[in-house]
Amino acid sequence: MKILVLGAGAVGGYFGGRLAEAGADVTFLVRPKRAELIARNGLRISSRTGNLTLQAKCVLAERVRPDYDLVILTAKAYDLASAVDAIAPAMAGAGGGKKGHLLPLLNGMSHLDVLDARFGRERILGGVAYIASTLAPDGEIRHMSDFHSIAFGPRHATQNAVCENFAAAAKGAKAEFKRNDAIEQALWDKWVLLASLGGITCLMRAPVGDIVATGSGAVLSLALLDECASVAKAEGFATPEAVCANYVGMLTKKGSPATASMMRDMEAGGQAEGDHILGAMLARARRHSLAVPVLEIAATHLEAYTARRRREIAS
Repeated sequence: MKILVLGAGAVGGYFGGRLAEAGADVTFLVRPKRAELIARNGLRISSRTGNLTLQAKCVLAERVRPDYDLVILTAKAYDLASAVDAIAPAMAGAGGGKKGHLLPLLNGMSHLDVLDARFGRERILGGVAYIASTLAPDGEIRHMSDFHSIAFGPRHATQNAVCENFAAAAKGAKAEFKRNDAIEQALWDKWVLLASLGGITCLMRAPVGDIVATGSGAVLSLALLDECASVAKAEGFATPEAVCANYVGMLTKKGSPATASMMRDMEAGGQAEGDHILGAMLARARRHSLAVPVLEIAATHLEAYTARRRREIAS
């Protein structure tokens, strides 16, 4: 199986690197500066589970050909349009016209509608990445958690073979690549957590421990979780009780340093995925006429931040 990974950043670089380390045929689609850095220093991963320096194969956008069986997409949701254009030449697949498949690892669910419309649902797998990692200024990928796994699975009856082939390619990797035949449930479960954790930490501009140390922090955090879970239930993907219990523990843990990447992006003055994680969740709540007051405030907060950021950049 020939695999193309879009980007060699904190997520794509980590999981693509672990696949290549295990012997999989992996190429990274990167920008010229990233290609030069990898050519000079290798693809470098720092992790408590094992460091890695890899002479990775890279390709620039203008040289992408339809030679791949699977494309792994790890872009931020706000970069989806440009990412889709970048991978389009690769999506014809390998072997004389056989069409390749796409494994997106984006947050939320809205990207699936875009990808299904562009390439066809039968070619789009479901995928969820579980990792805390960052790309350092020197190009090193820093893995910051004990967890590093990908859940993937079919969204169409014809996708069994590609899932089996990917599982075989990932065998022996120093990260978990686990097939999940209920992948859309997994996507919803993660979205509920991201919207809850992201919404409350962005709204309060503080980690979980500081939020729950206040008089109403835990109450508001759990109210937001309940609202997001109600949206998932209305969409037909009720969050399992055990999963909800785990989320309650995460959102109310005293002293927890946990934050969402959206909050870290905001603190750095960067672009955030508010529209794709909170805005899209709010839109679905409205579709079902659900009362979600905390979610509405959190989504509006991110929307206002984005509007202000755009105005200040323009000026």
